[in-house]
Amino acid sequence: MSEILSHLSIGFGVAASWTNLLVAALGAFFGTLVGVLPGLGPINGVAMLIPIAFAMNLPPETALILLAAVYVGAEYGGRITSILINVPGEASAIMTTLDGYPLARQGLANVALSLSAWSAFFGAIVAVFGIILLAPLLAKWALAFGPAEYFVLMVFAFCCLTSLLSEKPVKGVLSAMIGLSIATVGVDANSGVYRYTFDSVHLFDGIEFVVVVIALFAVAELLEMLEKVMAGHKVEVQSSGRKLFNLKELAYTWWSVVRSAFLGFGVGVLPGAGASVAAAVAYSNEKRICEEKDPNAKFGKGDMRGLVAPEAAATSSAIGSFVPMLTLGVPGSGTTAVMMGALTLYNITPGPVLFDTKPELVWGLIASLFIANVMLFIMNVPMVRVFSKVLSVPGWMMVPGILTISYIGVYAINAGTFDLLMVAGIGAVGYLLRKGGLPMAPLVLGVVLGDMMEQNLRRALSMTDGALSVLVSSNIAIGLWIVSIAIVVVPPVLRYVKRRRKAALR
Repeated sequence: MSEILSHLSIGFGVAASWTNLLVAALGAFFGTLVGVLPGLGPINGVAMLIPIAFAMNLPPETALILLAAVYVGAEYGGRITSILINVPGEASAIMTTLDGYPLARQGLANVALSLSAWSAFFGAIVAVFGIILLAPLLAKWALAFGPAEYFVLMVFAFCCLTSLLSEKPVKGVLSAMIGLSIATVGVDANSGVYRYTFDSVHLFDGIEFVVVVIALFAVAELLEMLEKVMAGHKVEVQSSGRKLFNLKELAYTWWSVVRSAFLGFGVGVLPGAGASVAAAVAYSNEKRICEEKDPNAKFGKGDMRGLVAPEAAATSSAIGSFVPMLTLGVPGSGTTAVMMGALTLYNITPGPVLFDTKPELVWGLIASLFIANVMLFIMNVPMVRVFSKVLSVPGWMMVPGILTISYIGVYAINAGTFDLLMVAGIGAVGYLLRKGGLPMAPLVLGVVLGDMMEQNLRRALSMTDGALSVLVSSNIAIGLWIVSIAIVVVPPVLRYVKRRRKAALR
């Protein structure tokens, strides 16, 4: 413990310098703006600042603090548009829309924004202390995950969706299959064969995730808003006068925040799993737990526990992804992969020896993660009322405004008009799917995890010449299979038993 405290004193000495404090504050603010804009996300935000940081000749620890602040700031910012206008700022904020947007529609935008800021802050603090106390141990555990284990982890994430879809499982599975199908479009990374591209050069690289998200959430939502306007319904929502959540709401959501923060950190330690997986698993886990205890739970219709769970898990996972980067030299997420590239510009190789050769860099980064999250919490809570003013904008102004912001985010990807046409087409299909009652979350999760799932399956099979036994060759894989099957089988069995008991009592 004394060794950890001495390392932390070094870290806070580095992070608390006026230069690094200013850099952390600017990075956190810029990251929040990046998270708000649909289509950018933390990867693009970090990538944009790398050449600037290098050109300014910033010391490596200052540059890393800047990039880390942008990263966590983008995680915070992604929730704002998710809650207010049902448009996820980035992938991990998708699950936030499920209950965050309904809360905003009920006039609780201020409460939802402040609750999400609090849960994200708590998740970040849990993750920072997790890095301090458990980094070496967790790094060894993460090494036990090979391609087979990652594939089963993805299967587990999809099985968790069954707890989200207890009322309409067939439609949920169909939605997930559509998402997985979209993920197969483009060149096959293993064989180099073009799949489902219809000889269109624009589809050779696949369908961008941002295009799908903007289409299914922004465009489809706006089409529904227009439908209501044409039918004579009012679409404007006035936010409540209350600025923050109260103690009753804090107590109501407390254990959901705690459980999700620890779960998110565990997922974040796994290289490549990402905040999107953490948010999806945390949401489904809370839905299952809460609905067993509370039959009146309203997950998907504005339950505060459904809002805080993915927020705490996503932020905790994002910070947890620094563990494999710093201890193993393996990126824990796409954003930390970009940050590893930034370190190579300074001739620094992340890995186990980094703690000994560059303690000021590692512990300065850990301390700055704590400081940046405190700054973000202080910045975000007073801005809740400002953010919620978006809901006061008349519908005739909001619709073209959201479309403009969304299309700017899409156009920024490849600077081509094909993506804009794709958004319009997928958005129209998404609108029809919504009218048919298909949930959007499984579809988007299929797009997010599809490529990762396929690549890990093929790597695992290539190691054993196609033998499926590799998928049950380790205790971790077997454990995940057992849990996945239990998640699918146990709830229907319990519901059946309850129905039989009720019938017997009659």
